[in-house]
Amino acid sequence: MAVIADFPAYPQWAGQVKAAEVLETDEDGRATRVRFVLDAGVISDEYVLGYDWDDDAGVSWRIVDAGRMVSGLTGSYRLTGNGGGTEVTYDLAVDLKVPMIGMIKRKAEKVIVDTALKGLKRRVEGR
Repeated sequence: MAVIADFPAYPQWAGQVKAAEVLETDEDGRATRVRFVLDAGVISDEYVLGYDWDDDAGVSWRIVDAGRMVSGLTGSYRLTGNGGGTEVTYDLAVDLKVPMIGMIKRKAEKVIVDTALKGLKRRVEGR
């Protein structure tokens, strides 16, 4: 969860994230609002996400300030112990303001999900 909560480091491991700036935190110091600059090829945008934390078991987010292209974005990470390791469940839903061919949208979603999970795994293992 420490890697997931370290938003300023996202450009180092989440390929499409070019910048992440924490705008607000809660009493525990965890981000509750984060501004992202995203460049995922066909989807390039800037938006703000709001975060809700479930201690170290998970975090969920939703868009609170939409960008030029991204009109909706919700998701979550759920972490569960798995015999000395951690199993990560990642959920993501993206809505765009611009029409996009289904095949291209699915490819963009796959790239985002793959990067999020593979990048997170590499970052955690490299610590």
